[in-house]
Amino acid sequence: MQIAQQTALVTGGGSGLGAATARRLAGLGAKVAILDFDLARAQSVADSIGGVAVQADVSDEAAVEAAFNQAIDKLGSAPRITVSCAGIGLAARIVGREGKLSTDVFTKTLQVNLFGTYFVMSHAARAMADLEPVGDSNERGVIINTSSVAWQDGQLGQAAYAASKGAIASLCLPAAREFSRSGIRVMAIAPGLFETAMTETLPDDVRTAISATIPFPSRLGHADEYAQLVEQIVTNPFLNGTTIRLDGAVRLPPR
Repeated sequence: MQIAQQTALVTGGGSGLGAATARRLAGLGAKVAILDFDLARAQSVADSIGGVAVQADVSDEAAVEAAFNQAIDKLGSAPRITVSCAGIGLAARIVGREGKLSTDVFTKTLQVNLFGTYFVMSHAARAMADLEPVGDSNERGVIINTSSVAWQDGQLGQAAYAASKGAIASLCLPAAREFSRSGIRVMAIAPGLFETAMTETLPDDVRTAISATIPFPSRLGHADEYAQLVEQIVTNPFLNGTTIRLDGAVRLPPR
């Protein structure tokens, strides 16, 4: 699918991977709606790219549905490209000090990362199914979800995060098979260690130590490299139903 003149929605688009994706899609000629819990951040990015901003907590299905309706009104049509970048990265041992359980962390992490992704994918696919097919492959849309290398390399304290991202990876193939009848592709990206708001605050020696664990290139990933892969997925019609690691060949140690 060509990106120019298409409509797109990016969740978590107010910062990080989502913001980079929104900027890249807009730069390639798409009209982009940015969905974020933080409306001010979403509006700031939207203003810089000529897009639109909508606010929603992705863990709330009713809020996601309302946000989709609002985005469709503002864009003029359902988004043909939907990229889910919204998520959280809480860390906790399953059984912590003095036997304290972390079921609250597990529940919240899955509600935002997994259920949020599922809600967005569901509403995106339903809206895309009503669009006219485009291009040589007669596509109606592309849905790209964000997993993580923790899907396979979850570290100590990442049980909730790894479970949520593993489920997103597992969703990819059955969703792609289901939506194939409507001409909708589903892919997932599993980023490794990337430049984020959290890593920007780390001391230089810590950032250097983290970078040294990445075989090549030995640095943290750049958000635009995630966005570049989004572009390649959208424009390559034979990419469907799989999860791509984007990680510089890193494999996370146990802790």
